[in-house]
Amino acid sequence: MNNSDGKDIDMNVKKMMLYRQIGAKIAYYRTLRQMTQADLAKRVNLSRSTLGRIERGKYNQGVPISTLLDIAEGLRIELSALVTFSDEEKKVWWEIDKNML
Repeated sequence: MNNSDGKDIDMNVKKMMLYRQIGAKIAYYRTLRQMTQADLAKRVNLSRSTLGRIERGKYNQGVPISTLLDIAEGLRIELSALVTFSDEEKKVWWEIDKNML
């Protein structure tokens, strides 16, 4: 394995962690607002299964910014709430993901 392969793997892991973090925040705010996946999906014009994949960080194509904007609006929060992470959040998610790899 050469250096570029290692960097590609590292970038893929970081992307996977980021998708999971965003998805967890969506689920958190949705639950806080006592909404089901079906409720939020309908509000933002997504299928429930698509929203479920996004929440689990399993949306392989990456989540378009327009979709994140719609979700944030549907949750009545700022987009920054979904994509900004404290050092503590980063540390917790790194430990979880490190153990899963």
